[in-house]
Amino acid sequence: MTSEISTSSGGTASVLAGRVALVTGGGSGIGRACAVALAGAGAFVHVVDVDARAAGAVAELVGGRAHAADLADPDAIGRLPAEADVLVNNAGLQHVAAIEDFPPERFELIQKVMVTAPFLLLRRTLPYMYGRGWGRVVNISSVHGLRASAFKSGYVTAKHALEGLSKVTALEGAPHGVTSNCVNPGYVRTPLVERQIAAQAQAHGIPASRVVSEVLLRGSAIKRLIEPEEVAAVALWLCGPHTGHVTGTSVPMDGGWTAA
Repeated sequence: MTSEISTSSGGTASVLAGRVALVTGGGSGIGRACAVALAGAGAFVHVVDVDARAAGAVAELVGGRAHAADLADPDAIGRLPAEADVLVNNAGLQHVAAIEDFPPERFELIQKVMVTAPFLLLRRTLPYMYGRGWGRVVNISSVHGLRASAFKSGYVTAKHALEGLSKVTALEGAPHGVTSNCVNPGYVRTPLVERQIAAQAQAHGIPASRVVSEVLLRGSAIKRLIEPEEVAAVALWLCGPHTGHVTGTSVPMDGGWTAA
């Protein structure tokens, strides 16, 4: 892992100077990229992850603070900082199975981490944002917050719920200078997706490159995975100086998936 912070958001080094950000699932993938981008723009970043080692490594990288927390545990959420100007709800998990085979406990866990946890974090952080007269809530949703896929009932349900929570937050936060938006990427090059590619390649007996273009990105006009830094750049833009009227929206970055 590099020991330097790099960002492609040139000219934004002080956009968030004096601000504090809290990023869930910040130990890897999109969360890590968001932590790096926000720190590069001047924010102090609280990096939250269930993996203490991963959270610590990213916090050290960005000069922030690590918090090991299981977001399925309300008590753990209650120990996280309430003083945050920027909240990035990113943590998530996946399970693929037909509804009749989907383990109820797994479905419930997905909702706890991806819906209840963001709600509880909003309850903790919104009063601080309201008191400051400024705040940015960025919910890392998915194209599956706008479209459904078979065999992903837990994930699709959670992302649709997150979309609704984001819109309510936007309406309630508007009088207080707080915006709330969703970022909706398609398949991103994360450890979770890399594992899916390997499993699909083995299951179908085809090369990984064909899994990406023919299976994962079948509905996308652009046949390449999104890089985590691309998602983070959109998240950072939503926290920038020209997005005060961008609220209650969903920003698809799905390679044309939802255009079809």
